[in-house]
Amino acid sequence: MADNVPKIRFPGFTEPWEQRKLGEMASFAKGNGYTKADLSTEGKPIILYGRLYTDYETVFSSIDTRSGQKPGSLLSKGGEVVVPASGETADEIARASVVMPDGIILGGDLNVITPNQAINPVFLAIELSSGNLHKVLASKAQGKSVVHLHNSDLQTLDVVFPSLDEQSQIGLCFEEFDALITLHQRKLDDLKKLKSGLLQKMFPKAGETVPEVRFPEFTGDWEQRK
Repeated sequence: MADNVPKIRFPGFTEPWEQRKLGEMASFAKGNGYTKADLSTEGKPIILYGRLYTDYETVFSSIDTRSGQKPGSLLSKGGEVVVPASGETADEIARASVVMPDGIILGGDLNVITPNQAINPVFLAIELSSGNLHKVLASKAQGKSVVHLHNSDLQTLDVVFPSLDEQSQIGLCFEEFDALITLHQRKLDDLKKLKSGLLQKMFPKAGETVPEVRFPEFTGDWEQRK
């Protein structure tokens, strides 16, 4: 990104991007007090750091995990950016998601960033998870069998950003990509299930000579030979 101007941008935007330390652009907190053992079928929605690995989304708009609320819990106000504080590899820990709803319990091992009004949270999450800033963030992860990131590491990051209007357009663009990918992933999963089911039903079971499912014009028994 020469001179803080990207190679591709939306029409109408020509101004150079600004650069500042993330610590100047946001406040920071840490999730606390919850593990998988605390999950239940009732209670308040909760995000644990593992969600960013097992079911990653740029924007968490619906949460299906729940837990009873403990005293001193950190609850989202809407628009926080969360980054794992621990993980198995430096590359996987260097990712961020936006918690869009309010009232969500933010569990342990989550670094919680609340951007100020100059930064769109979706834009920030994308920038932290992609490109050069992703590499810089991964380089700050420390540890051997388990790596760690701290809010102090995040605060020193040099964030480049355009106007809020351009940030919003960039965020919306990639949210639409995410929605399209999710849609096609679901179609792919459904097709894989259909294929698996047909593979079981379009061949005769042991001891039988006719499959459960076959094309309409075929009625004879299958032969068997060495």
